[in-house]
Amino acid sequence: MALVCAISNETPEHPVISPVSGSIYEKRLIEKYVNENGVDPMNGEKLSVDMLIDVKTPPVVKPRPPSATSIPAILKCLQDEWDAVMLHSFTLRHQLQAARQELSHALYQHDAACRVIARLNKEVTAAREALATLKPQAGIAPIAQPAYGAEAPERPDQVMEEAGMSEEVIQKLQDKATLLTAERKKRGKTVPEGLATNEDIKAYRQQASHVGLHSASVPGILSLDLCLRDTSKLVTGGNDKQAVVFNKDTEQVIAILKGHQKKVTSVIYHPDEEIVFTASPDCTMRVWGIQTAQCAQIIRAHEGPVTGISLHATGDFLLSSSMDRHWAFSDIRVGRVLTKVADPISQSALTCAQFHPDGLIFGTGTEDSVIKIWDLKERTNVADFPGHSGAISSIAFSENGYYLATAADDSVVKLWDLRKLRNFKTIAMDDRYEVKSLAFDQSGTYLAVAGTDVRVYLCKQWNVLSVFNDHTATATGIRFGDNSTFIASSSMDRSVKFFGL
Repeated sequence: MALVCAISNETPEHPVISPVSGSIYEKRLIEKYVNENGVDPMNGEKLSVDMLIDVKTPPVVKPRPPSATSIPAILKCLQDEWDAVMLHSFTLRHQLQAARQELSHALYQHDAACRVIARLNKEVTAAREALATLKPQAGIAPIAQPAYGAEAPERPDQVMEEAGMSEEVIQKLQDKATLLTAERKKRGKTVPEGLATNEDIKAYRQQASHVGLHSASVPGILSLDLCLRDTSKLVTGGNDKQAVVFNKDTEQVIAILKGHQKKVTSVIYHPDEEIVFTASPDCTMRVWGIQTAQCAQIIRAHEGPVTGISLHATGDFLLSSSMDRHWAFSDIRVGRVLTKVADPISQSALTCAQFHPDGLIFGTGTEDSVIKIWDLKERTNVADFPGHSGAISSIAFSENGYYLATAADDSVVKLWDLRKLRNFKTIAMDDRYEVKSLAFDQSGTYLAVAGTDVRVYLCKQWNVLSVFNDHTATATGIRFGDNSTFIASSSMDRSVKFFGL
């Protein structure tokens, strides 16, 4: 008579008898059960391992099942075993790869955390030293110009109250516009000496490329501007929340401007002073002294992300647009908002802003595809230019004061005549072409387009002179050098490239 385990219903290898119930069990099974429960599994009476009685039986040899007695059956068993081993091996490799990736990510996070902790410790030490000596940090007090004051002690969520545009400010704007209009008419009669010719532009090739200006961990340069007084100097704003001032001739970084809480989407280099302006979705605009690389003023004019800034020709006032539907006009010398206006009819956010060369009118782009022209002195909307489809991405006024170039998310560039208030030319780009930035040169002879690639058009004829495909990602900024002798562009590929002869 074969012995059968009362738990597994199989022939036990080491049978034992429970004196409590008289049942036969596999020794390892009943011991495990008794250690966990302390009772006999058949009748629930108290049982210990010491009470179990071994049964002496000859070794049991399990017969092979009928399915394993033929050669094909044996081969199938071997194949099943092999498949199981391979599947197990694949699972182990997959788990190993996942473990390696998790370890790599953990090490990267640890390294980043160590760097952040070290930087915070350094900043805390510097702040304690400054507090102990009761002295402000260098550059936040007066920078080179005594007109700038220390940074305002406002909360980050505060928006400055409007101070109003005084008669003195309006007269200053009018005097500058009169002077600029006279100079523009005088310049318009002759071609600037030394201006690059059409053949020169067609022969332009990449001269230099710089990819180390911004952080590689958060790649992408979002904005670019050149200093008009010295076009070898430029400033870029990036996804890494920093602005960088760079000299292309010496190939040296002049200053790294840190302080924004979010990416830097707009930058301006002051044409006459060593000052840079930056704007960010953190709802602030900042005025920086380049020599000290410190923030001199924080202008909080908006309750939403700042989408565009433009410097007035006087060099003293800053125009800004925002997702809060308002545009603001601010005095950069004291960091004060003079006026803030929203279109009472449109409920659309503003996406960009740009001053006309004479400074008395300016344009703003909206999310609902309309370009609005405003009178600065009256703070009124004097003209609308519909026709695009998609949010307006960039606008640029020609230096001659007659043309306005606009682009949106519709793969076209439109040219508008400001005298007749009409669209007189539409440049259709390639399908799904993105336009991120537009710029006329200082003579109004050429128009540059940055986006999917970099292109230069000849004004009046509006034909393409050159196309540059050197960037490996979308170009985000474009500017002409002095007399268009070179072209500078920035891109999401982290590079700033220079094109010339």
